[in-house]
Amino acid sequence: MTDWNDLSARGGRVGHDLVGWVMWDERAKAGLGELGFPNTGVWIVAWRLAGLGNTPHPVAAAMTYSIHPDFIEAIRGTIDAVTTNDAVLGVLDDAIVPGLESIVPGLAADLGELADELWAGIDAMFHGMRPFFCAFRARPRPTDRDPALSAWHAINCIRELRGDNHWALLASEGIDDVEAGLLHSAMVDVDEYGGEEWIARSRGGDDQSVAAAWSRLEARGLAVDGRLSDAGRSLRLDLERRTDELTTPVWQAIGETATVKLLDLVEPHQDAFVQRINETAGPRWMPAVRPGGSAVV
Repeated sequence: MTDWNDLSARGGRVGHDLVGWVMWDERAKAGLGELGFPNTGVWIVAWRLAGLGNTPHPVAAAMTYSIHPDFIEAIRGTIDAVTTNDAVLGVLDDAIVPGLESIVPGLAADLGELADELWAGIDAMFHGMRPFFCAFRARPRPTDRDPALSAWHAINCIRELRGDNHWALLASEGIDDVEAGLLHSAMVDVDEYGGEEWIARSRGGDDQSVAAAWSRLEARGLAVDGRLSDAGRSLRLDLERRTDELTTPVWQAIGETATVKLLDLVEPHQDAFVQRINETAGPRWMPAVRPGGSAVV
């Protein structure tokens, strides 16, 4: 009997491998600079905001959930001031296949063979309360022009679907942006990250907001003395399991054969994707692709 929850969990990790590296891709950052961005480091979020179209920044901040709203406002404002959403997404398209080829030669073409099956599963999914997923699903698909690029966009849609599902779960549990970052420390090697606050601070949490978040978690029994409690770690692991369950339907719609083929193509190269992120961003960034990580930004 197929263990779909396991396939969903593995698919989440594979999707993050295939998408995560592009957030610090040097080719893409250079392209963003050519569009007039004074700080190309914001590429990490700029392309995702461009995919939302002209969504007002407070709404975009609600969708990104764990990233500080001021950061979202600044990037959205820069896009509007110097370029267009389509131009930013053009930079993304130009970076994908060359980037994949530089990490794992030949992988892009192999992914292209799965494009139709991936999109069929994606198109079977309901749109409700899945804003990032629906925004990227609605974009033009380069299926005939470039199957490899099309497959990457399909995988990105699945990753966004998983993210939308995850944030909906956190909202249902009354967990805010900074609390989400603190709880995520249950998913990583805390010694490697220098403590349990790095993830929350990397998304814009400051001393005051982090201290307040610890107090709220402690009041719920999820933390003790500025560290996650067993109950806090258990809740975060349960949220991960439930996220996998909620995302299982898209993999079922894609089908076991295509899902397993995708996993077989990508899983042997996960170290190569982590190494690329280490080289371009640093050893702590993108915790979801690291041992013990989850597939949510």
